[in-house]
Amino acid sequence: MTRTPRPPRPSLAGRKAYRRIPARPPAVRSHSIADRLRDETFAGIVLLTAVVIAMVWANSPWQESYHAISDTLLGPRSLGFELPIHKWAADGVLAIFFFVVGLELKSEFVTGALRSVKAALLPMLAAVCGMVVPALVYTTVQMIGNGQVQGWAIPTATDIAFALALLGLLGKGMPPGVRVFLMTLAVIDDLLAIIVIAIFYSTDLDLVLLAGSFAVIAIFGLLVQRRITAWWILIPLGVLAWALMFKSGVHATIAGVALGMMVPARTRQGEGESLTHRFVHSIQPLSNGFVLPVFAFFAAGVTITGGFGMIADPVAIGVILGLVVGKVLGIWGGVALMTRFTPLRLTGGVDLVDILATSFLAGIGFTVSLLIATLSFGGTDWDGTAKLAVVAGSVISALLAAVALRLRVATRVRGAAEIR
Repeated sequence: MTRTPRPPRPSLAGRKAYRRIPARPPAVRSHSIADRLRDETFAGIVLLTAVVIAMVWANSPWQESYHAISDTLLGPRSLGFELPIHKWAADGVLAIFFFVVGLELKSEFVTGALRSVKAALLPMLAAVCGMVVPALVYTTVQMIGNGQVQGWAIPTATDIAFALALLGLLGKGMPPGVRVFLMTLAVIDDLLAIIVIAIFYSTDLDLVLLAGSFAVIAIFGLLVQRRITAWWILIPLGVLAWALMFKSGVHATIAGVALGMMVPARTRQGEGESLTHRFVHSIQPLSNGFVLPVFAFFAAGVTITGGFGMIADPVAIGVILGLVVGKVLGIWGGVALMTRFTPLRLTGGVDLVDILATSFLAGIGFTVSLLIATLSFGGTDWDGTAKLAVVAGSVISALLAAVALRLRVATRVRGAAEIR
């Protein structure tokens, strides 16, 4: 049998050159500002920067200029929409953020972690506990301190952007199931916060205008279901739905959520991605880069006039304890009890210690907590106190989460090394 001659072996220089050739072309990373704003960590930094600038400016020698800008009136007076800039930030542009929330909720319920109730039940119930316990902590402090419960919903919300950003920064080495748990918990938290706002912060309802808003939202939904997505059609409809909702007495950001929930989350034949994903991809840079920083800038600019007395106020103590202590007791304690006394179990390699570290992240409540503080105490002496407490409680929760996550990651690394 004739043997095929072996090809000549490449020289040493040739072998070294061959090793330098990558097996596949390196992935092209986009550095556009839009792509960076889609990153949770970068978006969290932008939001935190806006909060810090507002706090510094509002307590600087130029604080009057900050408040003058915040109180500047904008909008058509004849239509009843001449509002201060800070109100436009809370009731107007923030609706875009809630539209993105509605899109993400729709995706999670249809194709995401919440499509299976059985798999999502534990984090869903943990989210409920993580809202009820902080509310009870706040209410208890208020009843002891000043005998009122106004503002009970302030420490119940979790800022999903900040929480996921910090988990991404400091939670490398945690089981992937931790992120799924936190995402599911935060999504349900957002949904419950929306329900709280709709029920408890709606006043003087005009049912005719409310029905008109829902009719416009239904038309919007019919168009997107038929894949009619021209911006010059959908944006005017969204603005009209928002305006009618605003005038009806229901908090106008609910219109944003309802519009987002109308967008289909399943793909049709020939579509590469769902409309919810496509809309989120397009709008998220605007939401993270403009909407949330603008809202945070005008919501967090609290002039500290009472010194330590502001933090010592029962409202501030209730908010801080609700975020820092109530969230941990509610989420970690709730999961511990449910896994002990019910058939529900943690999955994905997650254990109770991981949940303890993660539950501190849920105490970061910037965006929705600041909004609820405005709705609860806007125009009163407690407005600045509640907002300052939200910032303080969120910072404390973030610091405790950072320590807990790093300790947990270090423990996991040591455990893996001992097994090897």
